[in-house]
Amino acid sequence: MIRHLLRRLLLARLPSLAALAIQWAEQQAAVIARDGKPLTQRGTAVARRMGVREPERVRVLVVTVIPAPDSWRLRLAARALGFLRPSTLGLTLGHGIFLREGYAGMRLLSHELRHVHQYEEAGSIARFLPVYLRQLLTFGYERAPLEVEARLHEVRDGPYA
Repeated sequence: MIRHLLRRLLLARLPSLAALAIQWAEQQAAVIARDGKPLTQRGTAVARRMGVREPERVRVLVVTVIPAPDSWRLRLAARALGFLRPSTLGLTLGHGIFLREGYAGMRLLSHELRHVHQYEEAGSIARFLPVYLRQLLTFGYERAPLEVEARLHEVRDGPYA
């Protein structure tokens, strides 16, 4: 009941939350673009298989923990959605991918690369995030259509190298 009420409240505030999320995501994407590494040859092949049109733009940054937003409003919303927890293993922001150290396998990378494809289809971070956030609020993380689609495209073979 409380989770349902919280989701309704967050849906009502989605435009302002989305604006904050877009700003944070674009800042983090810039960090990944600056500090991340390009895909390996195998990663590029998987990116193409996931439908990524511009795999040469993808950068992967392996981190000890996926960064949390600075905004307390975004952190609270993420917590309410069960999203961006300390246990989060990967996060895609445009052509930038955060992967948590020790979990950079092909299954996780392919999942995140499918999200890159979804961002490309949307056209930008600013167009993708409001749709994604609405899905999280409406269906929950596990049943959000964009998450379900990414899971259906996962490649289950071997480490990313």
